[in-house]
Amino acid sequence: MKYLVLTLLLSYISVSFAQDKQGFWDNSRSTNEIIALNAGKRKVVKTYDFPVGTSEVVYRISLLDDNQKMTSSLVSLLKAIPDPTGISQGTAGAVFLASTITGDDKCKFVVFTTEKDALNYEKTGVVKNACIVQDEPVNKATNLLSEKSKCMLQTSGSLWFGFQSDNWVMKQKIVLEVVPWINNTLQSGWTTDKKKEILALGEKSEIAQKVANKDLFLGNFINVFVTKYSYDAYKKLLTVEKTTAVADLAEESLIKSGQLGSYLATVRNEATQFDLSNKSTEGITLIQKEIIDKNRAVADDYFLLGCFYLSSKQFVKAEEALLKAIEMNKSDVEYQLKLAHVYLFTDQLSKAKAIHKQYKSNSLSNSKTWTEQTKIDFEKFQKNGFNTENFKKILRILD
Repeated sequence: MKYLVLTLLLSYISVSFAQDKQGFWDNSRSTNEIIALNAGKRKVVKTYDFPVGTSEVVYRISLLDDNQKMTSSLVSLLKAIPDPTGISQGTAGAVFLASTITGDDKCKFVVFTTEKDALNYEKTGVVKNACIVQDEPVNKATNLLSEKSKCMLQTSGSLWFGFQSDNWVMKQKIVLEVVPWINNTLQSGWTTDKKKEILALGEKSEIAQKVANKDLFLGNFINVFVTKYSYDAYKKLLTVEKTTAVADLAEESLIKSGQLGSYLATVRNEATQFDLSNKSTEGITLIQKEIIDKNRAVADDYFLLGCFYLSSKQFVKAEEALLKAIEMNKSDVEYQLKLAHVYLFTDQLSKAKAIHKQYKSNSLSNSKTWTEQTKIDFEKFQKNGFNTENFKKILRILD
């Protein structure tokens, strides 16, 4: 009858508290010890170290029955329970772990969070700083230690169970079972304080300085980082590996946060400001590093690169970039105008004239006519020390 009641009770709890699993019972790192305790003696047993992410622990203490056998292990019972949240709710949680053992032997026990206090108890019998004290002798005990319990709040990663025999005549056998519940979120080791380390890295990234919504980017950055690495794995990275990881995950976060477009617009504007301030080299480096090298370039990016090369008199590279822009977008006549300038400064006057003759009646996207923009560009070239000897030949075509 008692087996039927236990089966029904477990079935009831499994259904009542079934939910999406937030973790798992770590059976492989559970403690399962049979303690031989001489009459009237004390003994301390240390649990296995709790894995990272342990939020709750279930223990069961049982004195063996007359046949010295356990009818059902704690681990097998826990398999029927989906989540420790269910165990801790209501009176059912206090009943389902009840041992089927009915031996008459009893013992007292205490639980410590430090080895020093535990060994002192074993030697002297003095209970000091215990998180659980069972003064009344029992033949079985079960309990769930939640993350808010004194034992779990004070533990450094394991517990010490101290037992005292209540049998002054014969040796006892006590079974101690301790099974940790591993919270999937905590298992990675990323506490709130540790996440702040990652937040600081994200805030220092170049991307964080350029995105429109910094908080959205940083939120995604933390999420992808803690998903990719456990805290221990992150701390083991070399400095150069950490730098690479931050850069790679910042890129991933930029895309996931949906801010790639606004970020690239900021990069282009910043690069253009460099060029206007006669810092074309800085503009070239920025466009090359953040857009071209990362395969994000559109026609306008090669156009900007061509303009920057032209400003810095790197005419071969300017021609290559502008031809690439034209290949990607043949309809923007401003690309053709800048290419005509390149030909003008590389002794390819006939090519420059041909472009001006073909497009001189067009207007540009900035609402200026081809002729107006050519004259503006020529004035800028003259101020920056470009060779002006062929300017009049071009202006005669336009007039």
